[in-house]
Amino acid sequence: MSWMSEAVGGPPPVYTGGDGYPTVPDPDDPDRMVSAKPANKPFLAHKEYRKKQEGLHNAWLERKKERDAKVARGEAVGPEEQDPTAEEEVGVLGLLKFLLYVAIIFLLIGKFVTGSYFWNYEVGWTQLRAFWPTNDRLLSERVLAEYDGSDPTKPLYLAIDHDVYDVSSNRETYGPGGAYHMMAGVDAARSFATGCFREHRTHDLRGLTESELEAVQHWKKFFAEHKRYFKVGRVLHHPIDPASPTPEHCDANRREPDEIKSGSESRGGPRKGDGAHEEL
Repeated sequence: MSWMSEAVGGPPPVYTGGDGYPTVPDPDDPDRMVSAKPANKPFLAHKEYRKKQEGLHNAWLERKKERDAKVARGEAVGPEEQDPTAEEEVGVLGLLKFLLYVAIIFLLIGKFVTGSYFWNYEVGWTQLRAFWPTNDRLLSERVLAEYDGSDPTKPLYLAIDHDVYDVSSNRETYGPGGAYHMMAGVDAARSFATGCFREHRTHDLRGLTESELEAVQHWKKFFAEHKRYFKVGRVLHHPIDPASPTPEHCDANRREPDEIKSGSESRGGPRKGDGAHEEL
């Protein structure tokens, strides 16, 4: 009945291939027909794009040839036109944009997967101050005392056997009202060995036993390797008078006989391997 449709002026039928989809000219060979099925659409679109780009490039070549001819005749010409099909090289700005996009995507994926932009990776690189070249500062005892957490605008410092660490990430423990606030702003190395936090807020390590000295080294390593604390420098102490008496222990049972006094406070303290303190 197709001849009747043509007789009354109806549209001619669309020719289809064997797969039921209409056919279109092959961009590489107009005399050849190919199926317009969905699987061929990316191929056809790319071929059409390449054909368009080739046309733009050829037109640019013609304009360039005409411009070169005018230059040869000495005629005035405008600025040289860039090839509209030339691929632009990625410059420094483009590279920075690409890295920024990658970083943003990385952070968003971390937030989606782990609930944390930094993938729950709590280390110094999330604290920019960890990269400041300040671990060679030399602080006096007076200056160190200014960083005891009393001023919320200043970092919170703690010292142990001359080494000073920034513990600002744990103000609830070392800041005012915290369980170990008495150890902030001072070098209380002796208290780490004896557990006398209030009585031994000093760097004087004279008279300690071998195990107590090992405890000091343990805590020095603890702070040095902590993922949230970082070293900022060293504290300069006044020389200790060798003739001065060594600090007496807060535990009467651990004092020498001539050091025992009535009414003294007895308390415990941190020991190497004390899990409660190791989490600080």
